[in-house]
Amino acid sequence: MIGKQIRLERIVNRDSARSVIIPMDHGITMGPIPGIVNIRESIAKVVDGGANAIILHKGMVGAGHRGKGKDVGLIVHLSASTVLGPDPNAKVPLCTVEEAIKLGADAVSVHVNLGADTESAMLGNLGKVAGECRVWGLPLLAMMYTRGRKIENEFDVRYVKHAARVGAEAGADVVKVVYTGTPESFAEVVESCPVPVVIAGGEKMETDEDILDMVAGSLEAGGKGVSIGRNVFQHDDPIYIIKAICLMVHKGLSKEEALSKAKKSK
Repeated sequence: MIGKQIRLERIVNRDSARSVIIPMDHGITMGPIPGIVNIRESIAKVVDGGANAIILHKGMVGAGHRGKGKDVGLIVHLSASTVLGPDPNAKVPLCTVEEAIKLGADAVSVHVNLGADTESAMLGNLGKVAGECRVWGLPLLAMMYTRGRKIENEFDVRYVKHAARVGAEAGADVVKVVYTGTPESFAEVVESCPVPVVIAGGEKMETDEDILDMVAGSLEAGGKGVSIGRNVFQHDDPIYIIKAICLMVHKGLSKEEALSKAKKSK
């Protein structure tokens, strides 16, 4: 379907077939946390760093639109919950595919927590969205996590590769999962998922090296990029760290080479 391919190329680098995605949808989940208080300024830094796409909730699309400078791919996030609710793992639909298209989305994303008490409802919503995306030729990013009473360790490769496979089987075009800690274990995730896999950034990390070690490991295992939020937009210099990540993802540079080249460009 040419329409979907064209839209995918707005969020994925054509030459590397990889993507650097910056999720900035945390305002509903956590509130206006540092790094996304002024969403337009935050997006400007992300774009200047060279990110391929951003993820926003529908109400932030207008607030974040800059109207000048370089463009960036837009992924509209369709599901949400808050840390204030009785079950933060229960993601509910907040936006439709048609709404996202009217907002100018190049793709949409849906969050599913396997193992949560409301897993069935989230899976049902993922399947519904996948069907609508197929009709409209709109790419779908499935954020697949394992969080619930049965989940002993959400980074366990047994759970992560299951989550990735569920996203692919449900009809997603790209799947986002946590990094399992080593290239060897993450390779199991990638080889069992027939669609591109990108890694989540997770909690704020201590150093730039920690962030880039994770990026390097995922790429070595066959991952197709990253979807990193807080470790980018809460960084002391978001432009610098995004440049370094892009050099690794798209140019194949080592951690040391990427940090050095990004520093020289400051």
